[in-house]
Amino acid sequence: MPWPSVAAAPLVFPKICHFPNGLTVIAEQMPLAVVNLSLWLRVGSAVESDAINGMAHFLEHMIFKGTHDLGCGEFERRVEERGGLANAATSQDYTKYYMTAAPQDFPALAPLQIQLALNPRLNDDDFERERPVILEEIRRAEDSPQRRTHARSMELGFEHLPYRRPVLGPAAVIEHLTPEQMRNFHQIWYQPQHMTAVAVGNLPVEQLIEIVAQGFEAALNQPPPYPVDGLSGLSCFPDGYDRELPFRDITRVVESDPTLTQAQLILTWRVPGITAGHDTYALDILAAILGRGRTSRLVSDLRENRHWVSSIGASNMTLAHKGLFTVSARLEPQHLHQVEGAIADHVRQLTQTPVSLAELRRVQTQVTNRFIFANESPGERAGLYGYYHTLTGDIGDGLHYPERIQALTLEDLQAVAQRYLSPNAYGLILLQPA
Repeated sequence: MPWPSVAAAPLVFPKICHFPNGLTVIAEQMPLAVVNLSLWLRVGSAVESDAINGMAHFLEHMIFKGTHDLGCGEFERRVEERGGLANAATSQDYTKYYMTAAPQDFPALAPLQIQLALNPRLNDDDFERERPVILEEIRRAEDSPQRRTHARSMELGFEHLPYRRPVLGPAAVIEHLTPEQMRNFHQIWYQPQHMTAVAVGNLPVEQLIEIVAQGFEAALNQPPPYPVDGLSGLSCFPDGYDRELPFRDITRVVESDPTLTQAQLILTWRVPGITAGHDTYALDILAAILGRGRTSRLVSDLRENRHWVSSIGASNMTLAHKGLFTVSARLEPQHLHQVEGAIADHVRQLTQTPVSLAELRRVQTQVTNRFIFANESPGERAGLYGYYHTLTGDIGDGLHYPERIQALTLEDLQAVAQRYLSPNAYGLILLQPA
């Protein structure tokens, strides 16, 4: 649908370059004495088959084991001795590697980061030494009540899509992965056409692009760092996103958790992913109205006034192809029935009665300013560009986020609430102290 005209300008105007090999480079100069390079890959746990679930995250660890010319830990040492930092992260939809350095150090360090991503040595000895580290990370995640609760929410929210699986993978799969499978996985996905390189900081835009482009050219011109025996055991993200239909009724999962001191209640609705555009902006606003901050409806009612919960909040988790709208609360078990009913009543009110214009304007300002304040540094700005280009192919979805939030109407919010947030059909997870 066409976007209404509003008196707001995009956050910034970065330069975008598309290269013949499929690589996209995005660059922006910012007047801060730092430069961030973020390498985003359109590969996460969602592209894995069940047989290699956890491979994308395992590979993220292995990238830092070095190349044939760069020893294990050498890249991080060079960055840190110059006062910079380097790290990485893996999600369902992407993997990203990011490095922050002083402008004068960026020309020397950026090519090393690119070399690591494109030409890791991925040898058998490093693989076997890192496997126990991954297994320990899985064990710690399973021991964390918060991580376990998140895993249960994903399993309930996604019946069919691979979003329901853990990003880390199950230990039983990690125990049987092979270096050959990892090398094959890297050979397929770590290619320029799957990558977006974002450089933001205090160097001229043309210089940023030149440094990154030359780094990729040098890395791609090197011979393969390892032999590739085949492409078995790999899977692309499946078709049929529309199979994740809304809940037809209230689907309950009730469990005991001896590590909890209070009960946890999570209500979940299936909603569109980031490519749905207009509806996801409205869902962000609805989440803020319900449960972000002391003045939100659920916090004000159930925590501040009735004292039924110790904490409560709402969020709209937007993945590439689908998302989950959730309300979560911590409370004493005796209040479970009342709190679930009260949450459903608040959701029903959103579907039946338009919010006031004053409330809409207040929340629009909150959401817009949070977004702007969260994208002020070079690293945050690089993350904004990389995230939207990787998931949607258009950074305009991020650049214009504030004005699209401001353009939402009372009618938009009520229509989206009616479309996705039924007070009579949702997924419910109840975790009670044992």
